[in-house]
Amino acid sequence: MPSIQGRTREQLRQHIGYALGAVYVSTTKSSGGTTGQLLDETLVLGGADTQIGKWVRFTSGSNDGDTRRVTDSSITSNVSTLTFMPLVDVATAGETYELWEGYSPDVIDEFINQSIISATGQVYDPIENVELHGDGKQLRFDIPSNISMISKVEYRDKVASTRIHACDTTFDEVTTPTGFTLSLDTKDKKQGTQSLKIAFAVGASAGAFIADSITAIDISAYDTIEMWVKVTGISSALVAGNLKLHLDDGTVTADGNDKESLNLPAISPDTWTFARMSLGNPESDTAIASVGLEHDADLGADVTVWIDDIRAVANDTAEWVTLDRRNWKIDKEARDLILMRDGHKALGYSLIKLIGGDKPALLTSDSTATEIPEDYIIASAVAQALLAGSGGPSTDPDSKRQLSAYWTTQAERSRRSFPMLVNVRSVD
Repeated sequence: MPSIQGRTREQLRQHIGYALGAVYVSTTKSSGGTTGQLLDETLVLGGADTQIGKWVRFTSGSNDGDTRRVTDSSITSNVSTLTFMPLVDVATAGETYELWEGYSPDVIDEFINQSIISATGQVYDPIENVELHGDGKQLRFDIPSNISMISKVEYRDKVASTRIHACDTTFDEVTTPTGFTLSLDTKDKKQGTQSLKIAFAVGASAGAFIADSITAIDISAYDTIEMWVKVTGISSALVAGNLKLHLDDGTVTADGNDKESLNLPAISPDTWTFARMSLGNPESDTAIASVGLEHDADLGADVTVWIDDIRAVANDTAEWVTLDRRNWKIDKEARDLILMRDGHKALGYSLIKLIGGDKPALLTSDSTATEIPEDYIIASAVAQALLAGSGGPSTDPDSKRQLSAYWTTQAERSRRSFPMLVNVRSVD
């Protein structure tokens, strides 16, 4: 994709306004404004009544984002007073604003989004996603919701790592808390012969935890913890931090004094999730001897958690292999990535990287930044605005249709600079 600056909707709108010769950007007087008037000491455009019918768009302060129509204007002692309707909530003192003539800023915002929509399918916001992990058995994977196109599937062939706990024994370093029942599950697992199953019942209080001692290991050369997690008995996804993983060089205490206290990410119901968490202080993790899982929020009775294969990895050491395109496909209706037989065999028990993109986001606020080239958005929106403001030859004295054709050509030139999408498979 061509290099972009990520300009905001406000910056784009003002650029479009300058191209149209339709906007004046200024700041209201620091005192004296009301909820129905603004005062400006720098506005020198015309005389009394010349601002009637224009639009005011406030761009800072308590009225940020409000658009109002000017109903009266006057000038006294070099101070312009603009009366507008409807009223705003807070007096207009010391606020930046835009004054638009001939075009409503709300309509310009819509033209900006229409330009983004028209580019959808031809340009994407680049994404690399590593949320999925193969287990040697699974053939279908839910494609993350923020991916609309996949150009390449890779799998992690090698990475420097060390296992912290295989979860093939119950955690017994501390007394099992009330309401916790621990067991080993030989059927529902992701690695090895079993996983650790923790069932919660009445009395399983928030803040309770289990822990297990391990042979001391140095994980100071690693930066990420990876593990499998599954939760049943919940109606919606767990919030990040509802479960916490603790690591310490003594017995885990889960009281804020452990070497590492890591929030597990959001976990969807009844689905194995491959969780990845960045270590907070790896330089101090030279002799980790205890691992613990904290029930940080009271999840309620009849909730069960499985965990498996807790590892420390060094991200930058990863070596990735591209999966042949013949060995994977997309089920658009289900939004699933499907591995073919040879792809399943090649991937095995490996982290998956999806390389692709998301549909460019629409700009819903003035602070939202664009994800596609600004020059295309500006040219396209200017062309739309000029065309909307034109009529036939007798009602188009400013030749807006001719100008619109010029800006349409500029937009098409910019569109041709979009990166060529080769071997792309769309998800939706």
